[in-house]
Order: sequence, then C-alpha cells, then structure tokens
Amino acid sequence: MPVVSESRARRPSRLAIAVALACTGAGMVLVVAETSFSSAATSLVSLGERAETRTAIQTLMRRLLDAESAQRGYLLTGRPEYLEPFRDAQADITHALQLLASRNPGDADWKAQVSGLNQRTLEKLSEVTETMSLFDAGQDEAWRALMLTDIGREKMEAARRAAEALLEVESRSVTEARAAIATTLHQGRLGVGLLTLLVLVALIFYFRNSAALDRVQREHARALGLERDVLETEVRQRTAELTQLARHLQTAREDERAHLARELHDELGALLTASKFDITRLKRTLGPTPAPEQLERLQHLNVIIDQGISLKRRIIEDLRPSALSNLGLKVALDILAHEFEERSGLAVRTQVADVKLSPEVQIVIYRIVQESFTNVAKHAMASTINLRLAVDGDELELTIADDGRGLAPGAAASGTHGLVGMRFRVESVGGRMKISSPPGQGTRIEVRLPLPATQAGISSG
Repeated sequence: MPVVSESRARRPSRLAIAVALACTGAGMVLVVAETSFSSAATSLVSLGERAETRTAIQTLMRRLLDAESAQRGYLLTGRPEYLEPFRDAQADITHALQLLASRNPGDADWKAQVSGLNQRTLEKLSEVTETMSLFDAGQDEAWRALMLTDIGREKMEAARRAAEALLEVESRSVTEARAAIATTLHQGRLGVGLLTLLVLVALIFYFRNSAALDRVQREHARALGLERDVLETEVRQRTAELTQLARHLQTAREDERAHLARELHDELGALLTASKFDITRLKRTLGPTPAPEQLERLQHLNVIIDQGISLKRRIIEDLRPSALSNLGLKVALDILAHEFEERSGLAVRTQVADVKLSPEVQIVIYRIVQESFTNVAKHAMASTINLRLAVDGDELELTIADDGRGLAPGAAASGTHGLVGMRFRVESVGGRMKISSPPGQGTRIEVRLPLPATQAGISSG
C-alpha cells in the first residue's frame, strides 16, 4: 500500500516535468525561429538598400552618357530640344548623388569614394556645360578645340572608374549579406530540428505518464460520482424545503395583507366616517349664517377627510382586492386593467377566461398581472399592453405582452427583484414562467399553471 501511494505521488511530478519540457522546447523553437527571422529580415533590408545603391550608381553613369549625347546632338544640330534631355540628366544625377551620400553614414571609406565620384561627375558636367556655353557664344574655334582634346573622355573615364569602385564595394556587401542569410537559414533549420526532437521526446514522456494518470482519474471520477449523487439528493431535499418555505411565506404575506386590510377598513373607516359626521354636526351648530372663514375651514377639512377615505380604499385594494374575493378573478382583472388604463394612459387589451380557481392561484395570477403592469409603467416606455388568460389543455396560460423597448440585456436571465418574486409565486403553485424580450420588440411574459382535473378543457371567454 505505501508503494502504490508513493507511485501515485510521483506521477503528477513527472507530468509536470513533461509539460515543462514541452513548454520550454516550444519556447526555444519560437526564440530560434524569431531570431532567424529577425536576422534574415535585417539582411533582406540590407540587400534592398544595396540594390537601390547599385541602381543609383548605374543611373548616374547612364545619365552622364545621356548628358554627353545631348551635348553632341546640340553641337551638331544647334537645335534647342537637345537641351531638355541634358537638364533631365542633371536632375537625375543630383538625386543619385544625394542617395549615395546618405548611405553608410559611419563608413569613412565609403564617404571618400562617394566624394570622389561626386567630384568626377561635376567635372564632367562642367566640361559639357562649358562646351555648350562656348557654342552659344559663337566661339566655334574654342568649342571645337575643347572637343578635340581628350579632356571629355578623361573626365568620363574618371567618373566610370569611381562608379565601378563603388559598385565593387556594393557587390562585396551583397555577397556578404547573401552568405549571412544562408547561414541564418541553415542555423535556424538545424535549431528547429533539434528542438522539435526535444519536444517529441517530452511528448512521449507525457503520454507514457498520462495512461497511469487516467487510471487514477477514473478512480477519482467514481468517488466523485458517489459524492455527486449524495449532493444531488441533498439539493433536491433543500429545494423542496425552500419551495415549501416560499409558498408558506407567500401565503402568510397574503394573510397578513388581508388582516391589515380588514383592520384598516374597520378601524380607520370608522374613524373617518365619525369625523365626517362630526363635521356635519359642527356645521349645524354654526347657525344659518356661519362666518366665511369658518365655512372655508370646514370645507377644507371635509375635502381632506374625503382624500383620506380614498387613500384608505386604495391601500385596502392594494393589500387585498375586494373584487377578487367578491366578484371573481375575471372581473378583478378587468377592473385592474381599467384602473391602470386611467392612471397610466396606456391601452390595455384584455381577453380573460372565466375559470374557477382556488383562492391561492387567483391571488398569484392577480399579483403577477399587477407587478407586470407596474414594471411596464416604470420601465417599458410602451403604448399598449395585451393581457390574455386562457385554458390550454390541462394548463392555464397567462400572457402579458407590451410593445415597449424591452428588457436590458441580461435582465431576464439574471432577474430583478420583481421578476424573481413573480417566478417564486408561480413555482410555489407548481407552475412555470418564461420571459422573452427581443431588443426593441417589447417584453412577453408567459405563465403556465396546472389546472384541476375538473377545470381541464374549459375554453377561454
């Protein structure tokens, strides 16, 4: 038994080592690949710059030849259109010299060679310009004598040699950059291969240990299954107890409301009615011509008592609607909808079936409709509410739908206090509630309650 425990204790450690090796190998592969890529990218950028430099040198020599050709064409024909290629050549030569001067700022040899090429190029352009200036001045002997000398060829040869020296330097740099790229690719290939082999070894080590771990996990799964079954049984028991408690609390709450409504109706009603009688008797004692101020105060007191009576009636109706006890659920819902229409200004369309239900179910339906109307008035920004109570097979279906802006995202899932209370009421009598609220399409609350066997099959009215 101790040997088995020791073996099980080692397995997680081996698994951790395998995972660590795999992660380390993967990280090293990424480092090698990234290093190789960075080095190759730098070499490629350098090759691009070298190519631009070589192009600039070749462009400079080609434009020098174009300038010389334009000079000779102008001297032979005297036509001014030959001056335009000469000017274009000067602009391109200037741009090429500027690009060459910007390369390799820390290389003194390069700077000296570029300076020499710049000097040779300017000397050649100066010779070309001087010859055409003499031609324009009509000094034919002078420009012919200058053309017959070898100074133009010498200047061109000097510029060509300087350009070839720079091209040779660039060729060596290109060769070195290509060699660096080849070395980087070879090293990267070798490094990736070795690291891949290391990762494969780590994975083999991991899979070897995973089989042993699977056996341990299956044993743990069986133990957890037994514990889960025990917990589920306890959860079902607790849920049933909480449901019974919620139902008891709802019943106690409604009973307390009914008791409070009776107390208000009997005690407060008697006090307010007695006050009305006292005002009437007091008014008679003032005589046939009471003072205006006394009459005004009595009238004001009478209005206040009438308001108190109205407030008492509204509070009693909120606590325990008398229409529900005296006239039934259908009439109580119709009255509730009519009063809500007058108070809120919203249109309420009702279709309520006349179904005989227990007082407990009646008060649940009434409270759900009352809470739904309150939510619509506060939050929905709706204009119309549809209320429907109908029999659907062996169930009673209650639907409350509005055309407002709907619930905020997640509100129906998480639930607010009002929605949670409605759901608890429905579940306390064995029903279920569903809330749907597409964005901008209003809110629809559907409640389904089981019907007694004697009520199943009653059609809606």
